[in-house]
Amino acid sequence: MASNAADAREMERLAREGHIKLMVNYWNAWVAPTYGLDRRVKAGDIGPVQKLIVQQGHQGPKEIGVSKNFADWLYDPIKNGGGALIDFGCYGAEWALWLKGRPSRVYAYTLALKRDQHNKVDDDATLLLEYPDAIAVLQASWDWPYDRGQVEVFGPKGSLLATADALLHRAASSRASPQTLDGEPVALETLPREKSNPVSYLVYCIRQDKPIENPLAAELNVGVVEILDAAKESIRSGKAVSLPER
Repeated sequence: MASNAADAREMERLAREGHIKLMVNYWNAWVAPTYGLDRRVKAGDIGPVQKLIVQQGHQGPKEIGVSKNFADWLYDPIKNGGGALIDFGCYGAEWALWLKGRPSRVYAYTLALKRDQHNKVDDDATLLLEYPDAIAVLQASWDWPYDRGQVEVFGPKGSLLATADALLHRAASSRASPQTLDGEPVALETLPREKSNPVSYLVYCIRQDKPIENPLAAELNVGVVEILDAAKESIRSGKAVSLPER
């Protein structure tokens, strides 16, 4: 949404005062497993969320061949605000806020594993979000050996794993085989046309005067950037950073 929380809050203020629809686009908002996961978590299928693990990223912008203009921005610590931490940490923070709410503390650690590239930003980041009754582990990286994009949520009754293509459920009492270690496939509802892509959704909300809903809403995504700001402060100080309530 923005390279820092102050800018994100200003965007939210301007949109609110100007009665403008402000949407933050995430790829996972346009796939059915995302909404299947949200419904089942909120229906209590796994009980209270106790652990959330998000893995997002790919081999790296240079490795996957992004354009020079895009690369110049991605690897700029001022314009983009950071490296893999910002590029993919936002997805983990988005999932955590949507499914569990605002954490109380943030701890983060980053690495620059591709030393031969002499990049000015991190290429691997791990964030721990603390809750009174849960923890979220966010792994954002430009060092995966292949594309990675999944969220796994655990509770006392079982787990749910969502990717771009599938949703898997494993009950706490199940004895999974190696083939079903992550769970059994869950039938998914087809997304309505207006939720099939970002343009259709934004136009629908404007024409019908509907609010932008989570995980695309400005308020949630201001929280995302606040978590990333706290992560950057944690990296600087080497300590966990408390996140004040909004």
